[in-house]
Amino acid sequence: MNPEERKIRELHSSWIDAVNAGDLASLLTWITDDLVLLNPGGPPLDRDGFAAKFSAAYKELRIRCSSELEEVVVVGEVAYTRSRDSVSVTPHSGGEEAQHAGYRITIYRRQADGRWLMARDAHTLSPVEQQ
Repeated sequence: MNPEERKIRELHSSWIDAVNAGDLASLLTWITDDLVLLNPGGPPLDRDGFAAKFSAAYKELRIRCSSELEEVVVVGEVAYTRSRDSVSVTPHSGGEEAQHAGYRITIYRRQADGRWLMARDAHTLSPVEQQ
């Protein structure tokens, strides 16, 4: 594994840890100013929209995410990952846990200082039927 791929893998892992901790401050340090997030059934989110949606979700829900990287490709100043993700959400007020699963593709751009930041992200997460 080359050093740039290792950096992307570490960022991916740190991202999941921060999501699970509700650590929006860390997440915002790992995204570009022109971030675009694509979510099924909704409009694209920019950086401010992501921050608002994340904050609102954590006020209402306990969120637990897991993610398995299936592919990491680095080409010059751009990289992408493909992962299989699962998310469980439970209302703080009580109630049933909902599970979502699917795939995600994330595009990163290397910054002048060598850091990689998330620039684009799209996922296919959908509800998992409880049996």
